[in-house]
Amino acid sequence: MAVLVTDPDLQSQLLADRQTSGADRYDEVWDGVYMMAPLPNNEHQDIQADFVAALKEIFGWDHAARICAGVNVSDRNEDWTHNYRCPDVVVFLPGNPAIDRGSHWQGGPDFLVEIVSEADRSEEKLPFYASVGVREVLLIDRNPWKLELYVLDNLTRSFRLAGTSTPAADVKLESATLPVVFEIVSSHSRPRVRLSLIPSAAATTAGRASWLL
Repeated sequence: MAVLVTDPDLQSQLLADRQTSGADRYDEVWDGVYMMAPLPNNEHQDIQADFVAALKEIFGWDHAARICAGVNVSDRNEDWTHNYRCPDVVVFLPGNPAIDRGSHWQGGPDFLVEIVSEADRSEEKLPFYASVGVREVLLIDRNPWKLELYVLDNLTRSFRLAGTSTPAADVKLESATLPVVFEIVSSHSRPRVRLSLIPSAAATTAGRASWLL
């Protein structure tokens, strides 16, 4: 259930309470509208942390790529807090034109992950991500479990669905920006997200070639 608060005093009190408690960590502002999000559950945080660790291992810990969790992404520098989103995982590759402003990134990453939680409107963020130049988005939905890979169409400046992976279908989604293939596979506790190096990348390393998140 959504709640619209029009009382400015109550708005100020709510925001102050969330800042004091730390509950505002995943809040966003969409074109001036403050979006209060619940803290992610343990499963969400496990997937997020494992995803960052796997990508760090894939690229190498001393690689120039910036791989982070839970950053602020905006389309501006001045008054950036009036319009920003907080993807769960981001990858900024060398040469990306986005600017690290310290408090936020002005411009989008090359690749990002959104782990869908109840009522978080992850899919509705796609137009914003397209507008800031994100090249690829992976949505991880957990009800029901599936992966959706979206790729930016440079002509329309919008995302197209490149593919969907579910536990019931043996579908692999090859990234257009990372040397990785994504798929979702059945497991005894819950479905797991598998990251695998593309064959050409796996052939050049003697280390791990896949990760289960």
